Amino acid sequence: MRAVQYQSFSGPLELTEVPEPTLPPHGALIEVAAAGMCRSDWHGWVGHDPDITLPQIPGHEWAGTVRAVGDQVHRWSGGERVTAPFVCGCGRCELCAAGRQQVCAQQTQPGFTHEGAFAERLVVHHADVNLVALPEDLPFDAAAALGCRFATAYRAVVLQGGVRPGGWVAIHGCGGVGLSAVMIAAAAGARIVALDIADKALGLAFELGADLCLNVVSFGQDPVQVGAAVKELTGGGVALSIDALGSLTTSSASVHSLTRQGRHVQVGLLPSALGVPPLPMDLVVAHELEIVGSHGMAAHDYPAMLAAVAAGRLQPQRLVTRRVRLADAPALFPEMSDAPATGITIIDVISTETD
Repeated sequence: MRAVQYQSFSGPLELTEVPEPTLPPHGALIEVAAAGMCRSDWHGWVGHDPDITLPQIPGHEWAGTVRAVGDQVHRWSGGERVTAPFVCGCGRCELCAAGRQQVCAQQTQPGFTHEGAFAERLVVHHADVNLVALPEDLPFDAAAALGCRFATAYRAVVLQGGVRPGGWVAIHGCGGVGLSAVMIAAAAGARIVALDIADKALGLAFELGADLCLNVVSFGQDPVQVGAAVKELTGGGVALSIDALGSLTTSSASVHSLTRQGRHVQVGLLPSALGVPPLPMDLVVAHELEIVGSHGMAAHDYPAMLAAVAAGRLQPQRLVTRRVRLADAPALFPEMSDAPATGITIIDVISTETD
């Protein structure tokens, strides 16, 4: 089958022929229709994830069709339109039994623990636990963003963040996760401050429901100034602040943006290679702030999100700003080292165009 693969960290990627993946007894073989290009893929490619073995096929956001299942799979038989969380639980441990597959210690992640979705086919382990059926009217390109960015933002805003109608929410970073968070918070009736260094990204955030947009480039790397600006705009700070990018500056600025007893949710990855973020723990104590992590979303939590999509309250397709072929994917990784594209880029894996 065709796949995009890299042989070394930060090394060249190429579209090549690779062997078909091996189907385990508990797994499902998926024909990939579309895959999303996410910053987490970039982190893996540059070597920020110590669990990746080389060579590797990236891609952890996808949508497609079940083509075969192992003999231990009972809920799926073939032909179903599906996606899955980027974090797949083992289904056997105490955490999975409690419904917390997103923090399963034996989790699998396509593109990281095994071959990913920038390929014509991939394997989902423990399919009965992790596969999610897609509504028939949801296009594959919109569904491909659900497994990481949109579902991650949904859990961060709704379940971990506890968003409230009328409450102020700050979204630091308007990439795919941040823009998803803006849409989700707006649908919940929150008031939103969107922050980024790119006017184009902020313009899209405004279209998706942000009440205020703040370009923070003039603040340099000073999170205290960013926080002060948010507090001035909102009349005292926000009840919920989300770092949707993952940097030393945005994580700290998010905490500085909070009102007393506010909640910071860390969504953007902060690999050790970036250093340790200088969080103001004095404010955490004095203002009784909460710091919460958010890591994907388990498959059993998808129905509420999909119901909102089906009802039109959430429209992930509006976040798709670019569509490319599988052959174009290798060029996307170096681009992300400099200036990530606005919105979500979707790879049309089953394109019939000549590559």
